[in-house]
Amino acid sequence: MKVRLFSLFSAFAMAVLLTACAAPGSQQGSVTIRQGKIEQIAPTEIPTSHHTGVGAVLGGLAGVGIGSLIGGGTGRDVAMVVGAIGGSVAGSQIAERYSKPLEGQQIFVRTDSGVLVEVTQPVTPGLRVGQRVFIQGNGEGARVVPQ
Repeated sequence: MKVRLFSLFSAFAMAVLLTACAAPGSQQGSVTIRQGKIEQIAPTEIPTSHHTGVGAVLGGLAGVGIGSLIGGGTGRDVAMVVGAIGGSVAGSQIAERYSKPLEGQQIFVRTDSGVLVEVTQPVTPGLRVGQRVFIQGNGEGARVVPQ
């Protein structure tokens, strides 16, 4: 009887303790949506995450691989060197094509609580100064969308 009573009391105490630790809205990954009015929109560029050096390295390795298939002896060595140089140049130019920054907008929103929030995002057509908007998310993932 004492063991059962102690088990029930322990289970109840554990449930109360775990419930007290949970705070509404503080779960990780929850989305916060705030409202406000756009005060300013400025055009900007968003840098891409592409690295031109990666293209040069991959192009060089591909050039060495193709050069190693040509000839034999000294001719093969020369073909590998020429392939490495040519592949590096070609890979760098190809990677440069994809490293151009994206067109973006720097949007300043005055929330209903009076806080000024700045969000940089890709261009969203239809946003204008004075428009009521939602700010979805936080940090890097924040986006301004029309109401």
